Amino acid sequence: MTVQTQTPTQRQAGVPHPRLPLPEGAEDLVAFQRWLGDAIPMVSALGIQAMKQQDAALSWELSLTPNLNDKGTGFGGALTAQTTLQGWCWVTLWLRAQGIARDVVVAEASQRFLAPVTHDYRLICTPSDPEGPTQLAAKLAERGKGRIAVTQQLFCGDTLCLEASGDYVVLPTKS
Repeated sequence: MTVQTQTPTQRQAGVPHPRLPLPEGAEDLVAFQRWLGDAIPMVSALGIQAMKQQDAALSWELSLTPNLNDKGTGFGGALTAQTTLQGWCWVTLWLRAQGIARDVVVAEASQRFLAPVTHDYRLICTPSDPEGPTQLAAKLAERGKGRIAVTQQLFCGDTLCLEASGDYVVLPTKS
């Protein structure tokens, strides 16, 4: 039996990870992904190969291999974790683009599995309502907190394999 000891770089329960400084200009998604892997240790096991932002969409390219189930297809728990994390990333990156450093939490999430995930795939996250970002900005200005719904779609090639949705809350600043 191997006993693991903690190194200084490992996360500690109850200790927040330092925030990534807000970007000056366009977000460096490679640096964001590296920070994300440090902040949330399981990220390195999710098979995220690339992140891309275009318009209001955040897309990820993912490897199936680290997410296999016993049947040789995508493990539902891993896919669920990915959709939840991607929604959190979408909201966090949107805030960062507005020059806002705030805590984001998932309030509600659901998934609908439509077809087996049989090879590497892409996951795309967008606001559920095109006016969602505008409404979130108004709530943040008015109340100091807000909520937004996002939708994720997982594609293997042209096949839609999973649809997910989630509500994410931007918490007020701590006094």
